[in-house]
Amino acid sequence: MQTYQNTVDGTLTEPASHYEIFNPANGQSLGFAPESDEQEVDRAVQSAVDAQKSWAERSDQERCETVQKIAQILEENSEYLAELITREQGKPLSGPGSRFEMQACVGWTQVPASLKLAPEVVYEDDERKDTLHRVPLGVVAAIVPWNWPLMIAIWQIIPAIRMGNTVVLKPSEYTPIATLEMVRLINQALPAGVLNTVTGDGAIGSKLTHHPDTNKIMFTGSEATGRRIIEASARNLSPITLELGGNDAAIVMPGTDIKAIAMDLFWGAFLNMGQTCACIKRLYVHDDDYEAVMSELSAIASQMKLGDGMDESVLIGPLQNNMQFEKVKELISDARSGGCDIREFGDVPNKGYFLPLTLVGNIKDGQRLVDEEQFGPALPIIRYSELEDAIGCANRLEAGLGASLWADNATDASELATRLEAGTVWINQHGAIHPMVPFGGNKASGYGVEFGIEGLKAVTQSRVISIKK
Repeated sequence: MQTYQNTVDGTLTEPASHYEIFNPANGQSLGFAPESDEQEVDRAVQSAVDAQKSWAERSDQERCETVQKIAQILEENSEYLAELITREQGKPLSGPGSRFEMQACVGWTQVPASLKLAPEVVYEDDERKDTLHRVPLGVVAAIVPWNWPLMIAIWQIIPAIRMGNTVVLKPSEYTPIATLEMVRLINQALPAGVLNTVTGDGAIGSKLTHHPDTNKIMFTGSEATGRRIIEASARNLSPITLELGGNDAAIVMPGTDIKAIAMDLFWGAFLNMGQTCACIKRLYVHDDDYEAVMSELSAIASQMKLGDGMDESVLIGPLQNNMQFEKVKELISDARSGGCDIREFGDVPNKGYFLPLTLVGNIKDGQRLVDEEQFGPALPIIRYSELEDAIGCANRLEAGLGASLWADNATDASELATRLEAGTVWINQHGAIHPMVPFGGNKASGYGVEFGIEGLKAVTQSRVISIKK
């Protein structure tokens, strides 16, 4: 059985210890993941420090060309990495699954390499000229979750190195293998030390974020961990980009053609088995449209095959880990005991962390499945009678990552969009992120943005050159 390795200073390292990783669909062993100790964190950060200055001194064009080579490596190894994702994370190869994730990795690598962030003359008159430059921060500590392990890693790695930073990446302890293999492959295009990895649980993540030589922290994960990272950043006054999940509300406006939007609503909620930060987690539907929504979503869910994602005909896989599996089961059980209308779909395999696709009707705000981010394949559908009430309900919680409005007339929805308290408000779509469009949360869903020009700015610091004429 293979033991996978971290990359530090451009070479694979022998692990201090290791632990076994299992396929969430069938329990089969996938091999052993390395478990870093604090000394390996120190070595990885020092390697990044040593490499950063010379990497930053390379021309912007040279760094962009290197990033384009990384995109080519990802494309050439896409199927290999997609199969690792499916076996380790659980999402199917087909549909919006592992191959989709690898396509996103390629796209989110190519786009930052194509963008220009040139010096900007911010003021000039007869006496002076002031030019704003963007310069790298230094060493970026990047910590990624288990739900989209490679795609979110790319979101953090590529803008950072394109702008002249170096990176120490910690993948989730639940899904390290595919990420380590991706880093091993793309290091073929990078100077030693530009991209390093460490692995382990929260203690290793804490060591990395508290390290005195880190200059920027990027984190996607829970609100509780995000608050601890904010405290850790005070030591170095490190800037942070935090994406702390969401409990996204979707509102179907009265009289909308439900059949026309049903498929998009379904995948908006059940993408990656609901294990996506910007999934629909709460669906608000007018009383007159409730039965139509339940009927249309039930019809779609009943056609979805659950199973091992290596089967090309499967579009719905397992939950990734037992912790999440038990949490979602508990929330569904709580809704059932509260008298909700529970409708379950799909033949659940005997092995693995599988749950049926679950629609939960006759549920209200204040019940746990509505108020707590479920991060799984259970969608609460809440009735409303007045649109004003639905908007108030959508804004009621502290989460503020994404939200969506659904209507036959997009103009009507656009007029309401600014009233929803979320970093992104989609209309007639949900979770439709794009590498050119800034993405980030409001309220307790974090701060800072990723993607596009604003994402490049977020991994730099400003430097004004002021000349007296």
